[in-house]
This record gives sequence, C-alpha cells and structure tokens, in this order.
Amino acid sequence: MRLWPPGRYDSLGSMAQAFEAVTQGITVRVQVFYLAEQSEPDAAAYKWAYHVTIINAGAATVQLLRRSWHITDAHGRVQHVHGEGVVGQQPVLHPGEMYEYTSGTPLATPSGFMTGQYHMQALPSGDAFDIAIPAFSLDSPYQNTSLH
Repeated sequence: MRLWPPGRYDSLGSMAQAFEAVTQGITVRVQVFYLAEQSEPDAAAYKWAYHVTIINAGAATVQLLRRSWHITDAHGRVQHVHGEGVVGQQPVLHPGEMYEYTSGTPLATPSGFMTGQYHMQALPSGDAFDIAIPAFSLDSPYQNTSLH
C-alpha cells in the first residue's frame, strides 16, 4: 500500500497525527490516510480510509446509535450521510472502554474534509445526546497547494 503524505506511520499505515474532539467525557480520535492504489486521479476518483477510536472516559455507560457525516470536496460540494451505527454495529461502551473501527470515503476531487456527529444514548436511562466527530482533512498528492 502506498500512503500519502509521506512520513511516520503507525501499525495501520496512518500518520501519527490524529484529529480529536471530546464531548461529555467521550473522546473521538480520527486518523486518516489516502489510498493511492484504490484511487484513479485520471478518472477523478480519489479514496481515503479513516480509523476512528471512541474512548468513554465518562461515568456513564453509553451506546452509539447513529452517525451523521458532512463530507465536503475541494469544490465546496457537501454530501450528508446518515445511518445506523458504524460499520454495521451499535457499540455499547462502559466507562473506561474504547471502540475502534476503520471505514472509508471516495471523492471526485483530490482533497476535502469530513466532520460529523455520533448520536448516542446513556444507558440505562436512554437519555439522548450527540458527540462531535472532529473535522479532518482528506489530503492527497494531487491537490492544488498553490497560494494566491
């Protein structure tokens, strides 16, 4: 697998840098990497994978019910993606537990960014709340980096 940008990668092939947000004691950490072998720049088809770690440092047991993503390409076009759980699961996290998954996204432009929310509930009360997914950039070696 050829990864971009070049640099130090962890065991998943991700850059060591992580994007992070904390809401109500729950940390969402995202690492992202460009998938060069799955991308076709000549066909305006670019792909990225992202690895998410959710850490429950709060006092309550929580469950991830749904997700809402806002994916913006280099032309400012926004795609809204909503769905049940993540990668087919609605994980329950007890205090001190974490959950990890890897997913991906395609774009028709060589760069963009993503942000969103996880829609959660506290257990056993069922109280609903949202936690932030940090904004993270989707970078590739094909993006226009010229400054005006």
